[in-house]
Amino acid sequence: MPYDPKAIRRLDDRPTVGLANLPTPLIRLPRLGHVLGTERLWVKMDAETGFALGGNKVRKLEYILAPSELKEVTCLITSGGPQSNHCRVTAAFAARKGLRCVLVTNSGPDGEPSGNALLQRLFGAEVVIVEDRIERAPKMTTVADKLRVAGEEPLVIPIGASTPLGSLGYAQAAIELCDQLDRLDDGCSETLVFSASSSGGTLAGMILGLTLLDRTDVHLTGVSADATAQHLDTACRDLAEMAAITILETQIDPSVVPFKSVDDQVGEGYGIPTTASMEATELFGKYAGIVLDPTYTSKAAASLIAHLRSHPLKHHQRAVFLHTGGAPGLLV
Repeated sequence: MPYDPKAIRRLDDRPTVGLANLPTPLIRLPRLGHVLGTERLWVKMDAETGFALGGNKVRKLEYILAPSELKEVTCLITSGGPQSNHCRVTAAFAARKGLRCVLVTNSGPDGEPSGNALLQRLFGAEVVIVEDRIERAPKMTTVADKLRVAGEEPLVIPIGASTPLGSLGYAQAAIELCDQLDRLDDGCSETLVFSASSSGGTLAGMILGLTLLDRTDVHLTGVSADATAQHLDTACRDLAEMAAITILETQIDPSVVPFKSVDDQVGEGYGIPTTASMEATELFGKYAGIVLDPTYTSKAAASLIAHLRSHPLKHHQRAVFLHTGGAPGLLV
């Protein structure tokens, strides 16, 4: 039985803008699984959410950019790195709706823009560059204040759309995934899910959704792209709890869901490939026809690969890689 059916109904009734192509497919990877020693390897293809080359940010922005949230908004302001997937999708939405878009990024591309940096400009966004990541939030506030003085109505979207409202996208994704898992006829009673994370909204939503369903059979591993495991763990659980209280009007215990964060794939830092992440990119490409990005999914895939090599799946277990997208980042 669901932990809180009323909260799930509130989640279902929450308005969205309808950007994503859902449900995204759950696909078995037999060739890659064979290389990694298991027949029970799957991928949840959120790279195929569709809008503006897809990825996990589409699900989050479905809620943040719902018509009820935009009202008189004339400009979207958000921030990220120069290759931010979140900035790409936000800029594309602004282009479709005829809104102004300002992106605050820490550093710009070397030479001509490529990858997401190119797409952001293609979608007509105004890019404001600051020197350091800690300057992004204050700069967004400054830009918003100036726009208000000029008579505009800006909407400031925190980095990664990792807010209580944005996390609802992955609460729904968790419910969607569980429905797909329940339809599998492979004799497995436990699922290991690996997902990349930085700002924490994706994992927070997954924790929220799994908690609402009381799904202790799904074990979630969050693979950090930059933060320490302890920081990511705390941030995700806190955000899940906040979303439950402030939006779904329910209390949850986020410790019920088997969840852990790891930071052993960060390497030299955010966006810097490692030997393991490059191997993961090659393996997923060669044996599954799947494109990973150097910042997020390649490192999450490296964590999954390391786990399968050191802890072979038991007979009752399957593994799922939550592919959060980001292919433009590979083309830099």
